[in-house]
Amino acid sequence: MKKFLLLAASVCMITAMGHAQNFRLQPTPQEYVFQKDSASLPQTYQLHVGASVKSQPALSVLSEMLPGETPQASFQVYIGTRKDKEVKKFKKQIPEKADGYFLKIAKDRIVIAGADERGVYYGVQTLAQLLTLDKLPLVEITDYPDVPYRGVVEGFYGTPWSHEARMDQLDFYGKNKMNVYIYGPKDDPYHRTPHWRKPYPTQEGERIKQLVNKAKENEVIFYWAIHPGGDIRWNEEDRSNLLRKFESMYQLGVRGFAVFFDDISGDGAQAEKQVELLNYIDEHFVKAKQDVAPLIMCPTVYCGAWGQGTDYLPTLGEKLNKNIRVMWTGDKVCTNITQSTLDYVNPLLKRKAFIWWNYPVSDYVTDHLLLGPVYGNDQHIKDDVSAFVSNPMEYAEASKIALYGVADYTWNMSDYDSQSSWKYAIRQLMPLHADYLETFAAHNSDQGESGLEFRREESVALQEALAGLLESYRGLKKDSSAYWEVAKECRRIVAAANVLLASEKENPALYKEIKSWLLQFKLVGEYGGEVLDMMGSERMEKLFMRSYKQARALQTLMREVNDTYNQSASHPGIKSGSKHLRPTFDALFELATVRYNELHGTHLDAQPLPWEETKKQ
Repeated sequence: MKKFLLLAASVCMITAMGHAQNFRLQPTPQEYVFQKDSASLPQTYQLHVGASVKSQPALSVLSEMLPGETPQASFQVYIGTRKDKEVKKFKKQIPEKADGYFLKIAKDRIVIAGADERGVYYGVQTLAQLLTLDKLPLVEITDYPDVPYRGVVEGFYGTPWSHEARMDQLDFYGKNKMNVYIYGPKDDPYHRTPHWRKPYPTQEGERIKQLVNKAKENEVIFYWAIHPGGDIRWNEEDRSNLLRKFESMYQLGVRGFAVFFDDISGDGAQAEKQVELLNYIDEHFVKAKQDVAPLIMCPTVYCGAWGQGTDYLPTLGEKLNKNIRVMWTGDKVCTNITQSTLDYVNPLLKRKAFIWWNYPVSDYVTDHLLLGPVYGNDQHIKDDVSAFVSNPMEYAEASKIALYGVADYTWNMSDYDSQSSWKYAIRQLMPLHADYLETFAAHNSDQGESGLEFRREESVALQEALAGLLESYRGLKKDSSAYWEVAKECRRIVAAANVLLASEKENPALYKEIKSWLLQFKLVGEYGGEVLDMMGSERMEKLFMRSYKQARALQTLMREVNDTYNQSASHPGIKSGSKHLRPTFDALFELATVRYNELHGTHLDAQPLPWEETKKQ
């Protein structure tokens, strides 16, 4: 039975931890127990290092955190893997699972014992979190991940992440115990057509090398993916071209490789030909190198909606080498992963699916930000997936809200709390203004209508008040309680937008990504406030007309923001609060205007201006 350390709720832990009310261990550990006591942070310590970790990233991180190593210190720190004599005493406490670790903090010592080198690193990362507290809790943590491989696939269409963003992301993955990053942005011409056969230019190759080194520092497997299916010729020449490209990436330090056949048709989509090529790569490159991670492939049929009635998946299952991992997005392109999903695909693939989860990717709804909680995936599928990676937005910093949740979910599924994880993710991004960012994120989480039919909850806490206010107003009444709740939220929206727009320095990367949506968000809040004033002044001509004109002006300004910013090729524009806020305010605007016209015999235009003049394609 699991034992849990309720950091935020326990009185004794608040006493020991100082600022524990704003603290949680991320991701949620599997087992942890504490004593009702704490230790002072050591100023100096004596270090006992196992041979297996002397040249590993874990030791480097530990030395940065605790610079006071001295042979004469009374406080002892022991670090190593199960095969090291320095932690032999604790061998039984070390979980027998990859990436697992045992962490013990006592009055006079700290023990970090890993199942392997990466497990030691994760133990150090947990210690790093505890060291942010005023005092160290006396604690024993036995921890390991539910999913063996957890991370991110940069596999979206549109502007790829910058080099700086990728370097920062790799640090983020290490701190949050994610161990896989797959490089596969669709708009990198050297990843796919037209230049997949060519090596990267020198400067770009150097950047790949830097990413590989940064990944190693964070115990992340850097996978480089190639996407040849758009124009591949099934002949010896192109097979050699692909292996030559892989060899050029190997020389840059890459030790993980993937081949993507998604979103193609024609000759490149033949299962038999794909299998033949992949098995050849596996046997003549991956296995021959001996230091390369297992090959990953993304199939052409990568979701259940496309697999019915074809022999594509059975061909992969029967003929593809068993150590090659096969990616799967679920029943649809964008959907939650359920047990039934895996019950369908795993027998066909004859292996556990490597999940490519298409969230928070927004390349199909580029006018929306997806900042809501990670939820909806089955919390009992850990034994039926080989890996779980998230496809993010082109906005790397904003994607961290969801990626934080993915890290938490894939580490400890059964204890995953989407709402708690979401709130802490927001606090990690902007600790000084977390409440304001939470207000913004709560109303910017749904994709809007799209052909992929994947929707998310939005404006959850306000939905009942919005619906109640609209229903009562349609019935010629006004729900006062709902009215004031909505009014309060409109003021909160405007305040959040103003504060975040004035807080660039706290997180410049996030500010740059979300600024346009903040401008729209503020207009939506102001618009809601004016509409509410219209409802309260139907019989007062001057007051109503002032609010009506303001609401009309705000509709125009919202359209201008939509038509000015983020003018991408598909789904251009800026939408904010589009699932509940804006539709409710538009409906109330129309009702209030019609009612005013009836009372005063006027003919004001009651039709709200939409986001854009015509539906953009």
